[in-house]
Amino acid sequence: MSHRLAIITSMEVDYVEEAVALLEKANADLQPELLPAPVARRLLASYARARRLVDYGIAGLSRKLDDASELARTTGTSVGKAKETVATAKVMGASPELSSALQQGDISLDQATEIARAEQSAPGAAQELVAVAQEQPFHVLKDQARKVKLEAEQHRDLFARQRAARYGRSHCDELGMVHVHLALEPHVGTPIAARAEAEAARLARAARNDDTPEPFERYLADAYAALLSGSGKGPARRPELVVLVSHEVVQRGWSEVKEGELCKIPGVGPISPQIAKAIAQDAFLSGVFYDGKDLRHFARWTKNIPIEVAIALELGEPPSFDGVCCTHCGNRFRTEFDHVRPRFAHGPSSKPNLKPRCWSCHQAKTKRDRRAGKLKPPES
Repeated sequence: MSHRLAIITSMEVDYVEEAVALLEKANADLQPELLPAPVARRLLASYARARRLVDYGIAGLSRKLDDASELARTTGTSVGKAKETVATAKVMGASPELSSALQQGDISLDQATEIARAEQSAPGAAQELVAVAQEQPFHVLKDQARKVKLEAEQHRDLFARQRAARYGRSHCDELGMVHVHLALEPHVGTPIAARAEAEAARLARAARNDDTPEPFERYLADAYAALLSGSGKGPARRPELVVLVSHEVVQRGWSEVKEGELCKIPGVGPISPQIAKAIAQDAFLSGVFYDGKDLRHFARWTKNIPIEVAIALELGEPPSFDGVCCTHCGNRFRTEFDHVRPRFAHGPSSKPNLKPRCWSCHQAKTKRDRRAGKLKPPES
């Protein structure tokens, strides 16, 4: 038996070394600037698949090394990255779905790492997340994996760990810029971020007619500075903080959240029912009624979105109510509600006609509508 294993191992080494030699030859002959775009895309896809296949070997073999520092030296990565690889490899050993997807080159090591973190907290989650990784951009997978992990850990002292993890740091860089980094609990950080984004949007609108408008991130920096100095203009029309709590949680005295129940900030994650109770003492309370995946529809032919519709849209789709992300790219930053059938064409402010889009995708869709003549009122 040991002799047979030695032969197989020798063959594996030969295969890999032969593949490396072929890649070295391909690299020596590669002249990207001379390739037509279709050929370049095809070759890029092949290189990307080759890298994913290599990722499987690196992850699997990392378990045979004494420590992560050796893996870091061999692969030319940081020790932190090497530790992530080792941790991912351990989860792969207990998750056939994850291991098979990486082995076949269907996902990358970075994708596998995100899936492994969720699988460790919620065994069985890998199968669904592998499908997400194959169909969606990386940031969508990362957000979905984070959601799975948080919802699985909300019954495992998550809120005490969040409380202990809050911090504030600052430092100056080589340009003399002051960097401020804050880690805040979800119910504290969410309204602050919402207020800053609303202030930044005001600044961006005010600068719309400037010859050279600046990137939104610069307006966001100005907004945080204004809010910290007390000179901001206050909240926007959109709610700064929405907490969704199952009625059953309230009936039990805000003591626990059971399977199938919710106590969360849509798009952010679960919060402690005790924190939700404290927030409820000084908040506008709204009732949300839904049947399965059907949320009550609202419609209103007006420029502004009614507050009831706005709140319903911010919750996301039932029954998960996971907040909103861009319909086109999956981004959660700077989302806006777009009229699928434009307002100028008498499109209603109704749930079926309103879709979330990030600012960039919204602008691109508006340009497409304008070119297609959709921004004109229909002829009577």
